Amino acid sequence: MKIKVKVKEHSFEKVEIKTEFIQLQAFLKFMGIAETGGQAKEFIQEGKVKVNKEVCTARGKKLRNGDIVSAFSSDYEIVSNINEN
Repeated sequence: MKIKVKVKEHSFEKVEIKTEFIQLQAFLKFMGIAETGGQAKEFIQEGKVKVNKEVCTARGKKLRNGDIVSAFSSDYEIVSNINEN
């Protein structure tokens, strides 16, 4: 018996934020990747999320302009028009 698995194509999306940074856990909820904070915590702790091509296990990681989050065959580039001082 053959089993067919539907593979999701890799996608890339730019995500504009109106603040200087957003925490990783909040970003996962904001984008709908995780339905709850608890689910976001699990994804992060299980190593299912990368920031700038490295596995990130810090829920409070601050994502800033230019950072790229990778999760479940999708990449998201953070775009912030707030100037850092």
